[in-house]
Amino acid sequence: MRVTPVLSAALFLSAVSVALAKPPGNSVRDYGAKGDGKADDTASFQEAIDSIAKSGGGVLSVPRGNYLIKTHLTVREHVVLEGVFKAPTARSEMKGSTLLAVESKGGLEGEPFITLLANACLKGITVFYPEQSQTTPKPYPWTVRGIGDNCTIKDCLFTNPYAAVDFGTYPAGRHYINGLYAQAIYRGVFVDKCFDVGRLENVHLWPFWTEKLMDWTLKNGEAFTIARTDWEYMTNCFCISYKTGFHFLGKADGPGNAILTQCGSDVGDVAVQVDALQGHAGASFLNGQFMGEIRVAPANTGPLKFTACGFWGVAGRTETYGILEGHGQTSFSNCHFTAWDQKTNGAPAIHAVNGGLSVMGCDFMDAGLNQIVLEKGVEAATIVGNRFRGGQKMTNNSNGSVEIGLNAKG
Repeated sequence: MRVTPVLSAALFLSAVSVALAKPPGNSVRDYGAKGDGKADDTASFQEAIDSIAKSGGGVLSVPRGNYLIKTHLTVREHVVLEGVFKAPTARSEMKGSTLLAVESKGGLEGEPFITLLANACLKGITVFYPEQSQTTPKPYPWTVRGIGDNCTIKDCLFTNPYAAVDFGTYPAGRHYINGLYAQAIYRGVFVDKCFDVGRLENVHLWPFWTEKLMDWTLKNGEAFTIARTDWEYMTNCFCISYKTGFHFLGKADGPGNAILTQCGSDVGDVAVQVDALQGHAGASFLNGQFMGEIRVAPANTGPLKFTACGFWGVAGRTETYGILEGHGQTSFSNCHFTAWDQKTNGAPAIHAVNGGLSVMGCDFMDAGLNQIVLEKGVEAATIVGNRFRGGQKMTNNSNGSVEIGLNAKG
């Protein structure tokens, strides 16, 4: 069967068209990114991200290099920006796939360095601020902000951000962080407006860049700020040397609730600050470790639970672990307490002012120190089955229902 010349030409043109319609490159180098730490690679990165997004989404590779980004980037929907990072490279910003962030316009309220849109992912990337000071921190916008559901951060190192992750200014439901290492100087992770189960796993806030800023962060920093979230699952989340480790509060959409497993706040004045929790759910810590105070504000009505947790003091500073002024129920079960009353003023390990208190199966390890004080506003308390080393030293001024018994006093 013979093919007419016209048909042959049509087939030829079609084949040429298919050949020319190449899929977008899968590396930022395909779009001209240099990665030499000198040339501005902002336009190359954004062009690459936009191209992948227009093709329906996919993975954009960032090979090893130091990529200067003079302004900021938006990772579009269904795009994964992926570098080679697998484990923290402490104090070494020149390794891996490193983005150099320099834009500080607007401070914390300015345009974030990276905006993740719905279903976008940042993976294997290091972010370093080469112009940040090790003595007087310079305010920068958030390193990453999520806008939309399913924003994801995996296996990333933010070496020295002023503020690391904002998953709260805009709704970012079902957000997911796993494997984030950062020396967040002023703010670590902020969650709000999450109306469907967020997850934070293996977040380590530690001096990856310098120990010189630890005192500044201890006076000003906040590691985890949790506002409205309907079930926040937090696992292996750690911070050291922050003024406040975990802060629960309510904003325009109200407070949230959270389950925290194997989480801890080390060397901080306030390990857990509760301004507000959802009244029906609250927050529950399991297998946590805390070197600092637990403070519950008067406005809180939600339950707060600590199970199998350890509490020990900061030398010369920690007075009382539980200062409980809220009207919800606070529970300590199978916990241990040591090294409180650091200023030798007779401060108790737990000072309950209002609400309800349950202390069961706990070990107060320091003999001779006051263990628990109940003020008049305590509505109900159950203190049963504990070990008070050196003998029980407890003050009960409550006008409510209080049950105390079966405690070992040796």
